[in-house]
Formats: sequence, structure tokens, C-alpha cells
Amino acid sequence: MTTNPVYPSELDALLAISSGLNAEGGNERFKQIMHQLLSDLCHTIKKFDITDEEFWVAINYLNELGERKEAALLAAGLGLEHYLDMRADEKEAAAGNTSGTPRTIEGPLYVANAPLSQDFARMDDGSEETEAMWLHGKVTDLQGNPVAGAVVDIWHANTHGCYSFFDPSQSEYNLRRRVRTAADGSYAVRSIVPCGYGCPPDGPTQKLLNGLGRHGNRPAHIHFFVSAPGFKHLTTQINLNGDQYLWDDFAFATREELIADPVKITDDKLARERDIHAPHTEVSFSFALVKAAESGEEERVKRARVME
Repeated sequence: MTTNPVYPSELDALLAISSGLNAEGGNERFKQIMHQLLSDLCHTIKKFDITDEEFWVAINYLNELGERKEAALLAAGLGLEHYLDMRADEKEAAAGNTSGTPRTIEGPLYVANAPLSQDFARMDDGSEETEAMWLHGKVTDLQGNPVAGAVVDIWHANTHGCYSFFDPSQSEYNLRRRVRTAADGSYAVRSIVPCGYGCPPDGPTQKLLNGLGRHGNRPAHIHFFVSAPGFKHLTTQINLNGDQYLWDDFAFATREELIADPVKITDDKLARERDIHAPHTEVSFSFALVKAAESGEEERVKRARVME
């Protein structure tokens, strides 16, 4: 005899079987998570009386999302990646732990193993004739003591909002560098002023955002990993003040403590000292790291990344 899973008891039986609750083996935590997800989906289908056609549109959307490799971009756009930061902040506050420079999302465009330099690096390959940027600062502990030998891993977009490795027109590791801090905790890079970007207009992320009446734009920003032995790994980014999307970032990454003020430098002597022979933009930003309670906190979150 066949049954129609319209009644709660029949639905409960279906969910238990489909999520493996009645099966031996498998991962118990994974089973419980899948059971919750499937239950929520089924109740959503019922609540909104989702049609068969709407269901298969959603399934085909997932296929498109995977084909375009935009799942991580969508996770940022829906605020899910930001929610992970909210959870981490909440846990730290509940435990009474001190915090240094705020975390914020990594995003989907990091590439591992960028060239490593001591104290200073030039990030751009010189292919764009645009305004230079001098980015500098220090890495300290919470008491302001310098952290020598910290690795500041930096990446950002070009003037078209595109990132090397994902944009075939750019050279390898363009606008991607790692800098090891000096004895006084300082780092500096010469680069170009980045531009914000928008989601690919023909992609599945923007398609979903269109349905929500939302844009897919980000303000000009610079990404960082900051790490040092004995300290918690920091994943963060700074947004450049004055950008029209500063407080309207589709990826929810803006935090007040992570806004940097670009300064126009017209001093010829200072420009020559930096080997920049024209007016340029200076961005200053320093990082305060928190001592790690255990060695695992020194490592960045494990996730699939290019070259890693």
C-alpha cells in the first residue's frame, strides 16, 4: 500500500528515512543537520504552496550556480558568510574574551602562495596607468607591542574590479602579495587604488538578487590575512571611505572599525622616497592581534581555495 506524505506522521517517516536516521553507519551529526534542512524545506514548500514548476526552477538554479562556481559569492550576498562572523563575535563576547582588529568575511577570491617579501612589496605589475597607492601600517598585540615577523597577506581588485587568476587579462599574482613585518611590526606595499565590483550581471547570484530587488555591488576594499606564531589568525578587509557603496555593501562586510581614510599625497619629497613620481593615495591601517589560546587558532579556516 502506498501512502501520500501529506499528514505529519507520514512526512516525519519520510524525513527520518531520507536523512538516514533509521540507517546504521554514516555520521550522526550530519544526519541531524540534513534532517533539519529537509524538514525546513518541506515545511517551506507547504507553507508557500510551491508548485512543481517552481521547485524545478530552483533545482536548475542550483545546477547553474555550480556550473558558474558562484556558490561562495552567493553565500556572501545572502549574508551567510557575515553570519559566521556574527556567531564568532557572539561566542567571544559570551566567553568574555578580548578582541583586537575586527574580523570580516574572506570572500571567494583569495589565492594562496602569493610572493612573500620582507617589510615591503610592490603589488601591481605596472600594466595599469592609474593612481598609485601607498598602503602601510603596523601589526601589534593588544598592548601595542610590535609583532615582528607577522605575515600580512594582501589582495585586492584592479581598477575594473577584477582579480588576478579569475581575470585572464592580468598577470599571475597581480595585486596579491605577502609581507613579513619588520622588527617594529611595520609593513608597507606600493599598489594601485582598487575599485569596487559588481556580481557578474549574467550570473546566477545577480539573478537571485534581482528577484530580491537588491544590487550586487561592493565598495572599494582591500583583503587581509594577518598571522603570526602565538596569535589568532585574523581574516579581515578594509573599505575605503567615500565609496558610494560603503554602507550598502551587498556582501555585508563593512564594519565601522574597518573603514580606512584615503589621503591624497602631493609632497614631492615623500613621493620620491616611496619611488612614486606623481601625486598618490596613502592608506594607513594597523592591526591588533589576539593571543591564541590553542595552536589551532593560529590557522585560517579550512575551505577550498585556489592553490591550496
